[in-house]
Amino acid sequence: MGNVRSQLGQKFCSQFLPEEQAEIDRLFDALSSEKHSSDTSLRSFSLKALKSHIGEALPLEMVTRLYDGMRKVDLMGKAKGPSESVSREQFTMSMSHLLKGNSEEKSLMILKMISATEGPVKAREIQKFTEDLVGSVVHVLNYRQELRGWTPKTGLGPPPRVQVLAAQLFSEMDLPGGEKLPGPQQLDCECDLAMVEAWVFRVPHVATFLSVVIHRGFLLRLPLDLATLVPERHVDQERVFESVLDILSVIYINSHLPREQRHRWRLLFSSKLHGHSFTQLCGHITQQGPCIVLVEDHDGHVFGGFASCSWEVKPQFQGDDTCFLFSISPCMAVYTSTGYNDHYMYLNHRQQTIPNGLGMGGQHNYFGLWIDVDFGKGHSKAKPKCTTYSSPQLSAQENFRFEKMEVWGVGDAPVLQQAKSSRSVLDKNPEAQILLEASGRSRHSEGLRDVPDSE
Repeated sequence: MGNVRSQLGQKFCSQFLPEEQAEIDRLFDALSSEKHSSDTSLRSFSLKALKSHIGEALPLEMVTRLYDGMRKVDLMGKAKGPSESVSREQFTMSMSHLLKGNSEEKSLMILKMISATEGPVKAREIQKFTEDLVGSVVHVLNYRQELRGWTPKTGLGPPPRVQVLAAQLFSEMDLPGGEKLPGPQQLDCECDLAMVEAWVFRVPHVATFLSVVIHRGFLLRLPLDLATLVPERHVDQERVFESVLDILSVIYINSHLPREQRHRWRLLFSSKLHGHSFTQLCGHITQQGPCIVLVEDHDGHVFGGFASCSWEVKPQFQGDDTCFLFSISPCMAVYTSTGYNDHYMYLNHRQQTIPNGLGMGGQHNYFGLWIDVDFGKGHSKAKPKCTTYSSPQLSAQENFRFEKMEVWGVGDAPVLQQAKSSRSVLDKNPEAQILLEASGRSRHSEGLRDVPDSE
């Protein structure tokens, strides 16, 4: 790492393919067209030209950071300070490092975007850069209308969780000795290139967000696959539905899913649309493939879990070690399997001897996440941690109440075998089953459909 600064003074070779380099050259020509138009070798562009080109696609703070980072690139290793404007070579090197460079090259550019001076920067400066970066992603995706069906928060609801996600990303930076950044008391510590590089390498969101900001902010005509970053939102309802989640929450959870399930989220159940009914919940989420279960308690804590396979109503635990629990508010975190037990998922209904409800992690009557059959009640018991996921208490109160619950199927909908004439209306409507039992009438067909018809 120590040689990188001197290496930057040597001949720079663009990492772009010929067709990519042509697009970078086109963009530079557009930015520098107002200056030195008669001599292309002397062309450069100013901050004013960059602001004019980007317009309102990015916040002014991020435009200024990008410009300052570019003009601090020292091609010959002899500059005494930033150049007055950005040359073609500086622009090409900056874009090459930011878009296609390794973690070391990206880190060098980040440091130039953070500080006016060479050398280490304060942790609080990295924290502010992270907030600006996360905020710019929300801004540019909204401005370019690329939220893929997700709607920005409006009215008096909570703002996009910029600071929450930024704090989560920032917390992944290690201090010397491997200590995590625990809080404000550490914000004055100095972070050198090696620390920033390790952070960029460990937290892929940083490089991904930089790529989104540059591609969509500059309107680069280069491929950028947003499908695995922002899933397409499907809601089979005619009326407008506003999720508990904002776009940053969706991006964060989505990044922890198996890659093949990140491209699409399908709303399976919402207490707002389908009512406060555990029977309705079971009827909408069973046999629907992997899904996200989400709750907002009365104290404003937002949390849930990822179920890696279809829910089934049965007395046994189900799922596998790719399941996880998560928190969105007041902090963002994901809690994965510990391997201690296999109590990943549990869904039971209408049993007298064992708990009735939906649970993830822990054990009977002591779940990491529990939604009771008496809908609107639940618990998150973890003292000191949930045995299955090593998660803390997710809700504000151990026994919590809620009104908002959502379940999103992720990935493509499963292809369900269509049952033949043996399929009863009771299979489609669990409430009809309950009404039938309450009336004292038996279901004579029960147990006759356990064996599927042979093809």
